[in-house]
Amino acid sequence: MELRPFVIWSGAVLLIFMKAAPSFCENDIQAFVNSNGKVVFTNLVDNTPAPHPPAGASEAADILVREVPAALRTLVDTIATNYGVDSALVRAVIKTESNFNRWAVSSKGARGLMQLIPETGRRYGVRDFFDPQQNVEGGVRYLKFLLEKFHGDIDLSLAAYNAGENLVERMGRIPQIAETTDYVRKVRAIYKKKFAPIVAPAVMIAEAAAPEPETSKIFRAVDERGVVHFSNIEPPN
Repeated sequence: MELRPFVIWSGAVLLIFMKAAPSFCENDIQAFVNSNGKVVFTNLVDNTPAPHPPAGASEAADILVREVPAALRTLVDTIATNYGVDSALVRAVIKTESNFNRWAVSSKGARGLMQLIPETGRRYGVRDFFDPQQNVEGGVRYLKFLLEKFHGDIDLSLAAYNAGENLVERMGRIPQIAETTDYVRKVRAIYKKKFAPIVAPAVMIAEAAAPEPETSKIFRAVDERGVVHFSNIEPPN
């Protein structure tokens, strides 16, 4: 009897999943954001080492994948997706601002992961500047505001994040301030050289890629050993 393509494909997916299963931790719950922007919770947490960057990739690109703690990466991805901001850009800003140190405080009083000054933080409802969720959400909301204000111009938005929105708006360009021009260059370098994101758990990949079954009818059969089998293929008479 000729097997339908669906069954052969499903068997391949099952084998892939079974082979990959030992690399997941089944005792933890972690959130992931899928391609539709939905937050998915699963106990299959990917604990496999991050992939090596492709040949010739910069150290900056390697940093974004290897130095961001998994919990922070999930937090940033979720918040950035909720506000429609590229999470890779947010990670590049955090890397440049605080090097992922939630307790960072600058000489000018900027605080936390995204180095929010008190006035800006309060503007976006931040009360605890050292709480990662509050700080990242406040920073992402401010970054979204700047991107909208400067019509999606990333360079002007980054300059405004560093030097102040009023100054950049008044000048209409990146201010010739060494700190600001260097800041824009650093964030841009990290953001530009990002490479492929971490692969989501295999169970999610299989679910997303699986085609619709050709039939919803399930057949039951008992083999010569007395083992019961269920299949969407009707057994021979």
